[in-house]
Amino acid sequence: MPIACQLKPRNLTPAEFDERDAVVMRCAYTAQNTLGRLCDERVYENDLARRLRAEGFKSVHTQVPVKVTHDGFTKEYRLDLVADDALYELKTVSAFAPPHEAQSLHYAMLADVNHAKLLNFRPGKVQGKLLFNAMLGEKRRNIHREEQSWLSLSPECDALKQRLHDLLEEWGGCLEARLYEEALIDFCGGETKCVRRVPVGLDEIELGSHAVNSHAEGLFFLVTAFTGALECQHGHIRRLLALTRLRAVQWFNLNHTTVQSQTIQI
Repeated sequence: MPIACQLKPRNLTPAEFDERDAVVMRCAYTAQNTLGRLCDERVYENDLARRLRAEGFKSVHTQVPVKVTHDGFTKEYRLDLVADDALYELKTVSAFAPPHEAQSLHYAMLADVNHAKLLNFRPGKVQGKLLFNAMLGEKRRNIHREEQSWLSLSPECDALKQRLHDLLEEWGGCLEARLYEEALIDFCGGETKCVRRVPVGLDEIELGSHAVNSHAEGLFFLVTAFTGALECQHGHIRRLLALTRLRAVQWFNLNHTTVQSQTIQI
């Protein structure tokens, strides 16, 4: 299985999730009132789990492993809490940020469930944010390709693009961009061979160095997940390229289930 969850949650209806969530939130408030708001995340996780078991939840699991694999590449994620099929991601941060929401949706897609909820124990009162995953199952595998701006600059470029298409076919789209990027780095020989620091300079003055994913001599690749302002991002990538001695960037942007493959040259 390309995505294997040790515990396969059942996809709950909104009413089923709400029923469980009412108990989870009550237990979360009690946990914070008892422990305070300065503990490590794992402390709240373990305390919340034991309280839910005492409330009569039949299946309460923490740190549930999910393995994503492809042709020798493996990455493991951990789901913080699955309580009677309801999925929760716990945080101890000053406030929720977009990356926290993206991470929770990523986990919901890996588990192939509609709902995931963020819980934050650091503020004065436990914060909760419910997230809805509309991209179940085969919806994520309905991939659309945009390659009008792609140039084949080397055999490695074509092999790289084909490998990304294979990953999308097997895993589907909408997962975090870093996962696809790590798999491509692995395909290109791993970090030791693929990730290089190149000089960055302006007006013949060297300003420092920058890490790039190099798949062929003089070329590197980027994997992003922008949903808008692509022209602006294109400009920034072009500026970065101009500061190096490299000749081109192969840019893969994963916009939901659309993969946009572009070649940027100076």
